[in-house]
Amino acid sequence: MVGAFHGHAHNRFCQLDWHPMYIDGTGNTDGEGCEHVFSTSNELARSTRHATRFHRHQAIEQHFAFWNEDKYEALTRFIRNHYKEATLSVHRLTSELEILKGALHLTDDDFPRFLSEERAYLNTVHQSPPREQMTIRYVQVLDELEQRKTDWAKAREAANGALSGVAAGDFRAATVAINGARIQVELACAKLQHTEALAAHLRGCLGLESHWEIGSEDYNLYKEEATLGKYREALGELERLVVMRLFELAKVSMSGVGMIFPCCT
Repeated sequence: MVGAFHGHAHNRFCQLDWHPMYIDGTGNTDGEGCEHVFSTSNELARSTRHATRFHRHQAIEQHFAFWNEDKYEALTRFIRNHYKEATLSVHRLTSELEILKGALHLTDDDFPRFLSEERAYLNTVHQSPPREQMTIRYVQVLDELEQRKTDWAKAREAANGALSGVAAGDFRAATVAINGARIQVELACAKLQHTEALAAHLRGCLGLESHWEIGSEDYNLYKEEATLGKYREALGELERLVVMRLFELAKVSMSGVGMIFPCCT
């Protein structure tokens, strides 16, 4: 089982098998028992970093001795409060579940089936079909082609005015300006030709009869898919960075400490 908090850093397929939300018998257990202990014991790092070996062991032993006594003293309240919370949750969630099952015409057998179907789907579809990936790439190349045309037009316009800032009779400066403009035009033209060839190649691989125009129905459909793909990648990366950052804060005993930024006036 993966802890409830750590589980969200794993992919969906892993969560279906190992997240406590989908494991029978876990109840409200979050699976983060060790982390609850470490969240308090990490405080010892700053006070024992430069202590002697004896005093370091003494501090650690006293910490866990007091921690154990505190937990034992609060054990009855802990069990009572969690039992009441669990009982209330069972009554409330059971009522809500019955309402939802009636409204959606579901039975108790449907929920395991939903998870099994999702697991089977994720097991077979690890990535988008090849044709869909190629179509999305074609749309991205069309956007790139439009940008290359704009860059080439700007390079030619800049080349036409390359001598505007050169003094009359300054042949050396004129030569430098002309060579610089020529290089920019040739570079922009080469990029444009490369992108045109790539677009033509993808169109041939997809078997398209005509070139897709930007803004057409097919273009907009796969443009949205490409945007959603980038969004999902960014969201996954953001989740990974947040979890990693929280781990770093926990190591220095700063988890749960808010950061205040001064307001700009």
